[in-house]
Amino acid sequence: MKGNAIPPNTIELTQAVKAAAYRLGFQLAGVTTPEPPPHFRVFEEWLEAGRHGEMAYLNSERPRQRRADPRLILPECQSILVLGMRYPKAKVTQNERSRPFTGKVAAYAWGQDYHDVLPERLKALVDFIQTQAGHPIPHHWYTDTGPLLERDLAQRAGLGWIGKNTCLIHPRLGSYFFLAEILFGIRLEPDAPFEPDRCGACSRCMEACPTGCILPDRTLDARRCISYLTIELRSAIPAELRSQMGDWIFGCDVCQQVCPWNIRFAAPSHEPAFSPAPGRPDPDLITTLTLDTGSFNQLYRGSPVRRAKRSGILRNAAVALGNQAAGNGNTVAVRALFQTLRDDPEPLVRQHAAWALGQAGGGEAATALEQRRNREADPDVLGEIEDALRQRPRIS
Repeated sequence: MKGNAIPPNTIELTQAVKAAAYRLGFQLAGVTTPEPPPHFRVFEEWLEAGRHGEMAYLNSERPRQRRADPRLILPECQSILVLGMRYPKAKVTQNERSRPFTGKVAAYAWGQDYHDVLPERLKALVDFIQTQAGHPIPHHWYTDTGPLLERDLAQRAGLGWIGKNTCLIHPRLGSYFFLAEILFGIRLEPDAPFEPDRCGACSRCMEACPTGCILPDRTLDARRCISYLTIELRSAIPAELRSQMGDWIFGCDVCQQVCPWNIRFAAPSHEPAFSPAPGRPDPDLITTLTLDTGSFNQLYRGSPVRRAKRSGILRNAAVALGNQAAGNGNTVAVRALFQTLRDDPEPLVRQHAAWALGQAGGGEAATALEQRRNREADPDVLGEIEDALRQRPRIS
């Protein structure tokens, strides 16, 4: 509508906006108010307990205030449109590999980066609603990047419930979703909150979590979460958690893989932009350890994996290779790890390669560690070499 067109009434406008969202590829669309999120105090207590780890951006004062009141983001806000877009469902079978020495990447990172895909759709929705209303509307959108408690808003907008694994779960579509929000300075008809808790007595996600990071109060200790350890953590991975990380080098899907709502009920359809790109779902660990900055950036161009940076992915790949070679002294793995320990420019990567050599065990690994001990200058890497030499297992 243009010029002096009469804007549609609230119900008609809301229905039209949701229909437009579905046409743009969103499978879920709901509306809520800008009132404070119901679990903000839980979030505050989580921060106070330090369970956010090194994610200091979550704990700064201004974003904390905005999470408590969305109107501090957009003072004119009258409605929040919450949207969900599916990405591919991960395989349920654990430790499934097509070839030896492969790592795992979380399903959401198999295709294009959602930070590139979703904003275009959000802009199109804003353009649509402004055309329908016949005038500009104050707005602001986010997808995982803003100071909003997304899952709280999504539950209040009727999109599903927050499961024991902290994921938003829809009873027919499961939990493999990206969430996005548009704050609007116009009234839309709010949806009823999703009230039922359909996790019931099920505790599969808590039992399956390799590091035990899922807590009884529907929060998790990020400091133990594999997704945090492989993506957000920029420093050394705590030694006591490395062997529990398995093959994951970017993110983790375990708690979603075992969820009955994903196994038995979730629809398989997803946004094509997130379909697997060649080489990304199942990266070769030996090849990954040889990537320089240019080849890493080229391989993962347009992928969320770049968020972990080269040093983070090679650190993670060394841990995954150490876990796969643990106690067997595999010659291919040991030689790749020794080359990394000897040649990689990043002390963080060399440090984890030393740990992995200790895990592999055997005479060749011990010789590699002793050789490097005489030439390594970085104190953290030296400390890791000494620990690996003391703790290396015998070959089984």
